[in-house]
Amino acid sequence: MDNPAGEDSSEICPDKMQEKPIESKDVEMDFDDGADQTKSKGWFSRLWGAIRPEVLCPQPSALLTLIMIVVMILLTFGALISLLGNTAMPPDGGIFQLVMLTFVAFAAGFLLSLCKMPPLLGMLLSGILLRNVGAFYLEDSYLEAVSSLRKLAMVVILIKAGLGLDPQALKRLSCMVIRLSFCPCLVEAVTAMFAAHLLLGMPWLWGILLGCVLAAVSPAVVVPSLLALKEEGYGEDKGISTLVIAASSLDDIAAISLFGIFLGMIFSTQSGGLTMEILQGPIEITLGIIFGICYGLLLIYIPHGKEKNIRIWRIFLLLGGGILAVFGSERVGFGGAGPLGLIVAAFFASSGWQSNVINDKITETVVEFFSTTWLIFQPILFGLIGTEIKFSELEGSTVLLGLAVLLIGLSLRVATVWLISVNGILSMKERLFVAIAWFPKATVQALLGPIALDLARQTGASAEVIHLGEQVLTISVLSILVTAPIGAIGIKFSGPRLLNCVIKEQP
Repeated sequence: MDNPAGEDSSEICPDKMQEKPIESKDVEMDFDDGADQTKSKGWFSRLWGAIRPEVLCPQPSALLTLIMIVVMILLTFGALISLLGNTAMPPDGGIFQLVMLTFVAFAAGFLLSLCKMPPLLGMLLSGILLRNVGAFYLEDSYLEAVSSLRKLAMVVILIKAGLGLDPQALKRLSCMVIRLSFCPCLVEAVTAMFAAHLLLGMPWLWGILLGCVLAAVSPAVVVPSLLALKEEGYGEDKGISTLVIAASSLDDIAAISLFGIFLGMIFSTQSGGLTMEILQGPIEITLGIIFGICYGLLLIYIPHGKEKNIRIWRIFLLLGGGILAVFGSERVGFGGAGPLGLIVAAFFASSGWQSNVINDKITETVVEFFSTTWLIFQPILFGLIGTEIKFSELEGSTVLLGLAVLLIGLSLRVATVWLISVNGILSMKERLFVAIAWFPKATVQALLGPIALDLARQTGASAEVIHLGEQVLTISVLSILVTAPIGAIGIKFSGPRLLNCVIKEQP
């Protein structure tokens, strides 16, 4: 019995012994593969360890930022060309020129900010340069789009301005706001009329028309410059930014309304047209204030304070209402009502939101959104304003005398601002700063400057009338070229020296 069992076991054992080497060989092969994988993994790990971001770029660098900007520019143009085709192709595509202007203006603004200069100055100069070297020349089909982009940028900055108004300061300075809105505007317009008549030989009506073009202050320059000072706390003890921003919109309405009246007196042949032009200003002010109060109060209640995604709803309603106000008012023929109504609406909405402690932080996020959005639209706005300046349209015979007309009007404007702020709550330094802030011109002049010339050509007017229109356009362009940079620089550098700084307490 034992032997068979032993035989059986002996028969089995050799078989098992023969299988073991095969198994061990397989195991050895597996180990060899694992070794190869280990070697491969070790090589990759060593390579990755050498090129990891924290090894190659431990700190932010100018080179890395430059590479990022180049990639972003190439990606933007590549995406636009893929989506839009020939209109985005360089160098003649309209979309290409607009995007190129935006990037160049942004870069110029950044470079000037490194030199402690206002960024908008670099953006303005980049637009002037591109237009006059022939790199920016849009056809008529794109002019409406350019105008819409300018207005959209104005919507963003006006919302930002309305959200930043101080209710208490506005209440204290309400009388001064009214005086500042109308007195300097009227004085400069009348002064420019006399100067143009004496120096350029302009008829009285054309002189006052030119004065109305020159009399408007530029919110596009004044508002962002003052908001930059406001964020640093300058002038907040007296509400200087609130005073100037609130008055600037009314100043523009007064200038534009008077311009329409005298333009109608020169060209209008319809009965009753002049009466409507005279009523235009009061109607625009009334409509703007009514719309702003009603829409601002509506935004206080909707969306509800506990609504989900309340930030998104408030941003959407503010932006949508702003576009409706600015673009819609122009469609119905009361263009001055829109900007005023937008500032009033944003002011009322912000005042209501801030009265609720729970929603106070939400309001800050809405303000931050429009501040960030303004960084995108700022180079678009000032770059496009710069493209309105064409040196070929500056008549040599008109430039020197036109400059004299401009400086005489500005001198009396500054003196008027100084005088009407007497017996107020402002110190002498603060009154001087307000006078400087009431200096720059840009958007209104770019808008109104060509109107008289275009209308003269459309109506087949005489050569003399066309020449007068050319003079108005030339001096309008000159006013932008001179006052926008000087005003922006003056506000930036005089603010810290003339205004008190209020340090905000950190929460």
